[in-house]
Amino acid sequence: MPKDTALQPQASSDIHSVRMKFFTIGYGGRRPQEFLQLLQAHCIKTVVDVRLRPDRASMGIYTQAKSPEKGIQALLRQAGIDYVPCIELGNLFRDDERWRERYRSLLERAGDLLTERLASVTSPFCLVCAEQKVHNCHRLAIAEYLVKHGWEVKHIE
Repeated sequence: MPKDTALQPQASSDIHSVRMKFFTIGYGGRRPQEFLQLLQAHCIKTVVDVRLRPDRASMGIYTQAKSPEKGIQALLRQAGIDYVPCIELGNLFRDDERWRERYRSLLERAGDLLTERLASVTSPFCLVCAEQKVHNCHRLAIAEYLVKHGWEVKHIE
C-alpha cells in the first residue's frame, strides 16, 4: 500500500477519520492542585500518559500506581478525570542526544500504529509527560504528527 494512503480514514474509529482537538501538558514543577486546576480549566475528560515508564516511584504523586486508589490515577479521579497509560508513545530515545530526530522518524514510520488507541479515548483528552516545557518534550513530536493528520492541539503551559 502506498504510504500516502496508509493513513487515510478506514473506519469511524480510525484516529485520522475525525478532526478533533486535544491538549498537552507537562507536570514537572507543578503542584498537584495546580496540575488539576489546569486540566479542569480546559475541561479535560481523559489524561493520556505518554511516559515510557509511568510506574517509576521517583515521580511521586505522578507515578502510575499498581492500585487506582494511589498515584496519578487517584489524583485524577478526585477531579473526575480518566487516566490512560499509553507507553507505546513513550520516548524510547530519551537518553540519545539525537532523540528528537529519532523519535520523529519513529512516528513517520509507525505513527498510525502508535496513535491508534487515541481514537477510543474519551475527549477532550490531554497528553501528559513530565517535562513542563513542550519544546523540550517528545509530546511536541506527537502533537505535530497528529496536527499533520488533521487534528488541532493546544499546549497547556
